[in-house]
Amino acid sequence: MDGIETYWIWLVIGLALALLEMLVPGVYLIWLAMAALAIAVLAFVSAPPLALQVIAWVSLSLIFAFSARRWLRDRPIVSSDPLLNNRAGRLVGETALVTQAIASGTGRVKVGDSEWTARGEDAEAGARVRIIGARGTELLVEPVALIEG
Repeated sequence: MDGIETYWIWLVIGLALALLEMLVPGVYLIWLAMAALAIAVLAFVSAPPLALQVIAWVSLSLIFAFSARRWLRDRPIVSSDPLLNNRAGRLVGETALVTQAIASGTGRVKVGDSEWTARGEDAEAGARVRIIGARGTELLVEPVALIEG
């Protein structure tokens, strides 16, 4: 190419893909960016023909992507908070107020500032129940024995 060396083009492509990776959700473009940066180094050192550079970029992109996929499959990232995106699961152990009587196993309870559908033993409106589990967006509850006196 006349004027601009190909390694500058690969460097710009690699940096642009890395920047897009920060803006776009997921982990896909980083492997293309790493391959482009590797081709920039290759083009700087040995200046192969453009067709060979493109083939090497596609090949490296696939190698990086599939290697990362295998690496992450074998070594999954363990969250410090596994219930982070499981709102119903986070409520297990909490006490709730029955807002619509639980009759025939179904009713509504209030936890914090929101109401949930609940399943469990029959309970009158105003009774306290403990959340023992969750099934989808439905809370599983049991009556709470209040201490008298």
